[in-house]
Amino acid sequence: MKHIKQMLFIMLSISLMIGLSSCSSKKKINVNSPKPSPAEITHIRLPMGYIPNVQFAPLYAAVDLGYFRDENIAIEFDYSYETDGVALVGANELQFSLVSGEQVLLARAQGLPVTYVLAWWQNYPVGIVSFPDQNIKTPADLKGKKIGLPGLFGASYIGLRALLNAGGLSESDVTLDSIGYNQVEALISGQDQAVVIYVNNEPIQLKAKGYNVDVLRVADYVQLASNGLLTNEQTIAENPKLIERMNRAFLRGIAFVLAKPDDAYQICTNYIEGLAQSDERVQRDILKASIEFWRAKQPGMSNPQAWENMQKVLLEMGLLTQPLDISKAYTNQFVRP
Repeated sequence: MKHIKQMLFIMLSISLMIGLSSCSSKKKINVNSPKPSPAEITHIRLPMGYIPNVQFAPLYAAVDLGYFRDENIAIEFDYSYETDGVALVGANELQFSLVSGEQVLLARAQGLPVTYVLAWWQNYPVGIVSFPDQNIKTPADLKGKKIGLPGLFGASYIGLRALLNAGGLSESDVTLDSIGYNQVEALISGQDQAVVIYVNNEPIQLKAKGYNVDVLRVADYVQLASNGLLTNEQTIAENPKLIERMNRAFLRGIAFVLAKPDDAYQICTNYIEGLAQSDERVQRDILKASIEFWRAKQPGMSNPQAWENMQKVLLEMGLLTQPLDISKAYTNQFVRP
């Protein structure tokens, strides 16, 4: 598929919003700032980019334990596609969305004034899983394979492209199969020879079913800006305290899960339908694996080199046609102590 078609698909939901602009602010967070009054309670609809899952434990905990309430924020979880969240934040129809780093740069390349304000995942969690008989040990071994993935959008697609790039391959060297979030079933049934996954999720499910698998991890080949919290320049300029409040609650949720994963898992049962009836060992293992991606010396802080690497990968793929001013794509001003 031609690069232009890839870009059109990835950015379909945001292309009509090109040209939006606003200004920015550089006010630092003050952890001792006074709490807002009840009259200032803010309703936030937060696009999650995925189905309800234990990977969202920090947000579930922050709601359940009242961390958002302490900041006079009421959260509504919206499990829509990542690109939809980017589009709505870019249009200032929503103030926040969960998003992966590549989507920030792709959106800014289309003129959307979005900015990443809190780094949640410290390493890019996307990978490719296969059975040993496929002999996929390095990215170059993907040549000629049929690969299933949710679709030609989002972090899974970019992670795939990064691995192909690391192996000196292009999309024309493989066959892509858009399968939604059915990677486990597609691999087991033989529909696909390999599938694009989050390394903290599907490989654990497959191993629990008794399958031995090989996993290629994007993070083993390049450090990229990963999942975190997105806002827009208008919110930064006009309501920076809302970002401070949002980040405080979010970071408290992350800290709680790191400190008390068992308690966090129990909280998840209140937000994920059927979790209590699922394979608890598998779900706890998924949460445990996810936690390792969230540990950081300075929680919430973006790594500038990861953003530089992300832009380099996107340029090499042809998904960006020219370098961007990365300093406008992310900021650490709302997570500094």
